[in-house]
Amino acid sequence: MSEFGASAGPSPHEGDAEQRRLNAVPHEGDAELRRLSAVPPGVNAVHPKVDAVPWEARPFQGQRAGVVTRTAANVLDSLLVVGVLACGYAAWCAVKFLVNPKSFSFPAPSFVFLLICAGVVLFVYFTVSWATTGRTFGDHQLGLRVVSFRGEQLRWPGAVVRAGFCVLLPIGLYWAVVSSTNRSVQDTVLRTSVVYDWTTRTRPPPRITRPG
Repeated sequence: MSEFGASAGPSPHEGDAEQRRLNAVPHEGDAELRRLSAVPPGVNAVHPKVDAVPWEARPFQGQRAGVVTRTAANVLDSLLVVGVLACGYAAWCAVKFLVNPKSFSFPAPSFVFLLICAGVVLFVYFTVSWATTGRTFGDHQLGLRVVSFRGEQLRWPGAVVRAGFCVLLPIGLYWAVVSSTNRSVQDTVLRTSVVYDWTTRTRPPPRITRPG
């Protein structure tokens, strides 16, 4: 009985040897996986057909953004500028204290001075953001991008003019409420658009449409 049981199947040692033999044999799938995993330096590992846009956002990709989304982005940008001004004020106080600590008192800038400083910071911030990436911090958080009438990123001259226009006439944004194409005064005059774009590419999506 014991002899019959022993001859019914391979011993544990034989099973281990067989498993090691199978593991040592290269499989076709493993070779293919290693071939696909070998990405040359400087080449994007993401397949070009892979869509980086979130599934929920794909119906809106490339459409012109509405006034609510753009207002939310502007609020975030305004908070960022306030933070920059606060840091500047703190640095001013620190320098003033170091120069003459005995007679130190907190500076009391006028409202006009603060308004001018905020305008200058906004102008530089908008210009650099739109000319380099097409989006500010607020735009990035809301998935927006500023593009030209060709759907391309703004060049430096266009970014400078649009930034100055937005700083001098911020209320122009709300022309988008009555505009049939969701364009602000600045967009209408300069033939620009603010579109939804969740991709990280520097080139924006070519399709620009109005939300349906």
